[in-house]
Amino acid sequence: MSGARRNWYDDEAGPMVRLYAMTRGRAQPNRGPLDIIALVVANTLPEQDMTLTPEQARILQLSRDRPVSVAEIAAQSDLPLSVVRILLTDLLDAGHLRIDRPTPPRELPSEDVLREVINGLRAL
Repeated sequence: MSGARRNWYDDEAGPMVRLYAMTRGRAQPNRGPLDIIALVVANTLPEQDMTLTPEQARILQLSRDRPVSVAEIAAQSDLPLSVVRILLTDLLDAGHLRIDRPTPPRELPSEDVLREVINGLRAL
């Protein structure tokens, strides 16, 4: 290093915040894992709570106008899915958002029932 400071990132990387700082050292959410297709809807606006981190405020901003999937939030916020899941459960615990989980496949009607419904409709 001939006198020049060598960085492992460039100037365009922006401010570097370690992921464990965003999640306060947690690697798992407070609740069970969130399905990536679960829909998130904000209950409050980011401006209503000044204690939110910038990442939490961004999540509320993304989900305030329409339901957004967990995967879409991760993609639009440019954060790893694991971090987004932790931040989402924190926001959920604080009452800032609602998460609508998909219906588990075992609770959906069977193919036989759906066929019977279709056949019944055709018979009308």
